[in-house]
Amino acid sequence: MSSPDPSSANAARAALVEALIRTGDADRDAFRAVYQLTSAKLFGICLRICEDRQGAEDVLHDVYLTIWHRAATYRPERASPIAWLATIARNRAIDWRRRQTRARAAPVEAADALADPARAQDETLIADELHGRLHGCLEAIEPRQRSAIRSAFFGGLTYAELALAQAVPLGTMKSWVRRGLLALRGCLDAAA
Repeated sequence: MSSPDPSSANAARAALVEALIRTGDADRDAFRAVYQLTSAKLFGICLRICEDRQGAEDVLHDVYLTIWHRAATYRPERASPIAWLATIARNRAIDWRRRQTRARAAPVEAADALADPARAQDETLIADELHGRLHGCLEAIEPRQRSAIRSAFFGGLTYAELALAQAVPLGTMKSWVRRGLLALRGCLDAAA
């Protein structure tokens, strides 16, 4: 498998940034372009977290409503467009999942074996959007913190699920994630 062409990745990112900015100005054609460029990726995130196709479709609908209403707040200098969009999708999917009454019994490792056999979203986001910078910073932090951050932010697991899976107190898991995020932020700020 060949590595993606950086110039085409940069052009795709620029097109998405422009479409998001125009969507913030209530441009329906730009919003349609945002949907066409991102719906498959965002649906994959929703499906991985919801573990229910109908639920993921409902969440995706809410995601695009949120994007339509909040596109004017997007700032390209603060986040890549796909990271901003993926955060919205992740948060909406987690909210949906928390509202469900069934308890999650699968271990943390099961998140990688869920429905979509395509390349995992965490790998795609790191490779396509952050060009290795985020990956390098993640590798630089303590392994327990790194694992917790990846499971929480890319796998959609809650603090309670992470604590249960790692057999540690909830406060300990929250502390690992918080310290890891602070270290990650410091690394990313230094690399910027």
